[in-house]
Amino acid sequence: MKEKAYHEKVTIQNELKLRELLQTLPNFCRDYFIGIEPTTSSRTRIAYAYDLGIFFEYMHENNPFCRKTEISEFPLTILDQIKAQDIEEYLNWLKYYIKDEVEHTNNERGISRKLACLRSFYHFFFRTERISTNPAELVKMPKLHEKNIVRLDVDEVALLLDEVESGESLTQRQKAYHAQTKKRDLAMLTLMLGTGIRVSECVGLDISDVDFKNNGIKVHRKGGYESIVYFGEEVERALLDYIQERTKIIPAEGSANALFLSMQKKRMSVRSVENLVKKYSKLVTSLKNITPHKLRSTYGTALYQESGDIYLVADVLGHKDVNTTRKHYAAQADQRRRQAAKLVRLRESE
Repeated sequence: MKEKAYHEKVTIQNELKLRELLQTLPNFCRDYFIGIEPTTSSRTRIAYAYDLGIFFEYMHENNPFCRKTEISEFPLTILDQIKAQDIEEYLNWLKYYIKDEVEHTNNERGISRKLACLRSFYHFFFRTERISTNPAELVKMPKLHEKNIVRLDVDEVALLLDEVESGESLTQRQKAYHAQTKKRDLAMLTLMLGTGIRVSECVGLDISDVDFKNNGIKVHRKGGYESIVYFGEEVERALLDYIQERTKIIPAEGSANALFLSMQKKRMSVRSVENLVKKYSKLVTSLKNITPHKLRSTYGTALYQESGDIYLVADVLGHKDVNTTRKHYAAQADQRRRQAAKLVRLRESE
């Protein structure tokens, strides 16, 4: 049997997880997830299922009308019994709550995402004329404050790659593993810093996705489409160095095509790459919480500063909407506009 591509495996795993989560939700929720399937990713549907689970648990515990029935037995008509004020109280509760003896908090962005889920949920049943009210639409979205982009400076990028290559600052135990993973780690971080690909796109790469003739990689983008991302000489050298080593490794079953392998000879996971980035970045900067996504921001910032072309940055990063890119790099745009004020002189100073 032909080995399934990484993104196909992830989609199947997510679909099975969604079916599991649906067992805890009201039966009518199935119609909603079938309805949004063509326009959402499997990961988005899982996130919505989690959010709806929290919403219905809250309503079951705090709403007198909902308390009468088990969650899985809620009728669709119960949505018409929930008012905008109920949703506002739920969003306020989300700021801090305890579940299974674990404390949970949500900032303005987390609350905004959960309200977006409810709006989508209510809109589906309201649009199909199965409920007569849409209270979620009456609730205002929280005001989101702009976040500073956390990224590595130019000198920090060089220090990070030097650390990956040398391993000098690692503990003795880490150094023992470093000898076996150095080329792989350097190839992965150089690739992410040199192309801006997502961590999921990185771990999903197969050997056949790398094209050294054109210096490009084929990535499966968020949203389901494929794209070619091109890389420069530094990335090329790091990849070639690692692939020479990779061809000598006999991978575990199910990972024969994977480009990046773990110590267990299996395809690297997103979590393992996150831990890898955290380990090395702490050696370079203790003040910044660097994640794979921050490496992506580092690349996007550098590309925008060099090109000044927001559309190019959006295209390379795989943003479908350029406004997403513009929102993230607004600070750089403002900096460029400030520079423009100094470039034009109206009269020579005496």
